[in-house]
Amino acid sequence: MNFFQRIGNALSRFMYGRNGVDRLCLTMIWAALLLDIINIFLRDRQPAAYSIVGFVSTVIVFLALYRMFSRNLEKRRAENARFMAKVWYPISRRIAGNQQQRMDKNHRYFTCPQCGAVCRVPKGKGRIVITCPRCGNEIHRKS
Repeated sequence: MNFFQRIGNALSRFMYGRNGVDRLCLTMIWAALLLDIINIFLRDRQPAAYSIVGFVSTVIVFLALYRMFSRNLEKRRAENARFMAKVWYPISRRIAGNQQQRMDKNHRYFTCPQCGAVCRVPKGKGRIVITCPRCGNEIHRKS
């Protein structure tokens, strides 16, 4: 067994029973990295903001490390589940929906102003009246 395999095995034994890296932890690390990049531009212009942003970034990194090495799995999983439900899933659904609409060359997508349902209609039909399948509201749009 070489040196790197021994380090990997030791790290695996150390992390056994700990939370490890989850989506919330990764998001916290990326947020801290983004704050550090912003901090590079604040160094000469705003010394007070530079120190505050640097402190916030450091606190976020330490919180991410605390979550990573925590043995209280129930609390960390509950925190991650709340983050996923309130922040991650709505953002990812919105991004995925926009990608689907951009890729579809034959249809236009309209959102009902009353209920928020997404209606798909064929492109190139001129001015049309769209009836929402969920609430029955009529939408006058150009396809």
